[in-house]
Amino acid sequence: MQEKPFRPGAERGASSTPAAQADLIPREVLFGNPTRTSPRLSPDGRRLAYLAPDEGVLNVWVRECGSDEDRVVTRDRSRGIRSFFWVYDRRHLIYLQDREGDEDWHLWSVDVDSGIIRDLTPFLGVQARLIALDPHHPEQMLVGLNLRDARLHDVYRIEIATGAVTLVAENPGAAMGWMADRKLRVRVRQDATPDGGFAAFFRDDEQSPWREIARWPMEENGGVVGFSPDESALYLTDSRGRDTTALVEMDMRTGALTLLAHDREADVGGVRQHPTTREIQAVSWEKARMERRFFDASFEESWKEATQIDRGEMSLVSRDLADRTWVLAFVQDDGPVRYHLFRRGSAKRERIAKEEFLFAHRDDLEGLDLLPMESIEYTSRDGLKIQGYLTRPREAAAGPVPMVLHPHGGPWSRDSWGFNPVCQWLGNRGYAVLQVNFRGSTGFGKAFLRAGDKQWGRGSMQHDLSDAVEWAITEGIADRDRIAIMGGSYGGYAALAGAAFTPKLYSAAVDIVGPSNLFTLIESVPPYWEPIRERFVRSVGDPEKDADFLKEISPLFHVDQIEIPLLIGQGANDPRVKEAESEQIVQAMRAAGRPVEYLLYPDEGHGFARPENRLHFYGHVEAFLATHLGGRAEPLPADGHQGTGYTPDRAPAEERS
Repeated sequence: MQEKPFRPGAERGASSTPAAQADLIPREVLFGNPTRTSPRLSPDGRRLAYLAPDEGVLNVWVRECGSDEDRVVTRDRSRGIRSFFWVYDRRHLIYLQDREGDEDWHLWSVDVDSGIIRDLTPFLGVQARLIALDPHHPEQMLVGLNLRDARLHDVYRIEIATGAVTLVAENPGAAMGWMADRKLRVRVRQDATPDGGFAAFFRDDEQSPWREIARWPMEENGGVVGFSPDESALYLTDSRGRDTTALVEMDMRTGALTLLAHDREADVGGVRQHPTTREIQAVSWEKARMERRFFDASFEESWKEATQIDRGEMSLVSRDLADRTWVLAFVQDDGPVRYHLFRRGSAKRERIAKEEFLFAHRDDLEGLDLLPMESIEYTSRDGLKIQGYLTRPREAAAGPVPMVLHPHGGPWSRDSWGFNPVCQWLGNRGYAVLQVNFRGSTGFGKAFLRAGDKQWGRGSMQHDLSDAVEWAITEGIADRDRIAIMGGSYGGYAALAGAAFTPKLYSAAVDIVGPSNLFTLIESVPPYWEPIRERFVRSVGDPEKDADFLKEISPLFHVDQIEIPLLIGQGANDPRVKEAESEQIVQAMRAAGRPVEYLLYPDEGHGFARPENRLHFYGHVEAFLATHLGGRAEPLPADGHQGTGYTPDRAPAEERS
């Protein structure tokens, strides 16, 4: 069920005076730890686990369903746990943790009954990836480890109770993904190909040879989704012969393809299969909002009934193996995510809807004057339709306001509708916030994705952002003289590119872990990205073949063109965009006498996981934007708290040496 779009000044608790300023929402409410989040139901439906702070750090908590006695079962005292799941033995949880943002993920097991915690992948400098779990083999799981070669993940079987590790499939050199059948036998793999594409391979059993079953060159999109119920077929996403990816079924005896679901406007997103039978229940597409097609009548009936429980966009985030009890998330643009327990087929729906509300992810958001997120669309200078989202402050009712353009990271990703703490924070401070799914964003078909190839910096990807700003000015949304660009990762690069290549368009720029030099970015990618290196350089540029081009679109080499103030935030342990990416442009800016502020966090990686660091960084961003755009600001803490290990105005590495 989709709601009609709301507008500022209408419902949802808007101010009675359209142009009135809302009270300042404390940064702690938006960027501190959530109250409770990420609920996960145990396979037998008896227990509920979720993340909540313990001594100020996110940990896993567990309760018996129907009980109010919650207990913490993990003891992280560092970055906090952000990802966990149940295994099928009904007593163990697994959580992922790296060290200070280095992304060398370890898998830790927690025995919920005994309290014993064990590092299942205790290998220094090795990254673990979950590959498969199956209810028929509840004591085991398959995990990818780059133990033998830092560039390649092989497949290992891990005994959950003992931690015993056994190699079961060796990476032939380019495998990026693996899939197992119900017997936890590795029978599907997906390789990167020399032309920047992917190929899928299949084998009848672990003793049979691999055979190629599908190939997607770089201009195509596709991949393996899963096995059919009787394992005689595979489900694939596939763009061959069409622009957007469809869901197809491949008969493994004949290779014949059967079309199951397709939408002309968007790529197939989620494919929902029954937890034990693997029957397809629903397929989703993300456009401006989520859309679904149902394959299971009973599932559809329950889904439509469940949407009546709360407002917002509903998603199924967890369920038991019997598929009788669901954990539902209701996402709103102007309120917290609200979680409910839903029992399919129960007769007393009104009572259950009330009594089995679980929690909101941030209690302090309830009742606040939060802002709706509108879907927008404009036409680029070369005629491409671009979709995005706009969050307007209450002050927008009185005319143009200062604006922050907030490009997403990736760039092979996308922005989505829903609660966004950055948008709410900036909107509350008096800024319009514009998010744009520029060309190269995912989900809109292969032509739109490939339209972003080699279009970084001075090309059409950046033009789409510039065109979005001009659209907002023309529409009377943005004050031309008070516009900033702020983003993280690729969004940080876009902010640097905006400052260097279109400095007259912006008054300030904020770069969060964004690359400044595409030569050093490509040279320093993590070793396990090596199989997709060719895809990356074909999308961005080849340091050897396209040296002049990469120099032309690397902001580092154009510092002399940066006329606006720049704020940069960086994690010292970032394995994707290394510390040097920020330090070299900071050094160049200082040498050229250009205004730059630099915040380095020694205990962070690609983004800021610790709430104290988020609060510190966004506090400085808030003051920076208030100075250069004129919005409102909550004062920085008087006690001088600076975030864990933060060194003010730390000099670049060369200067320190």
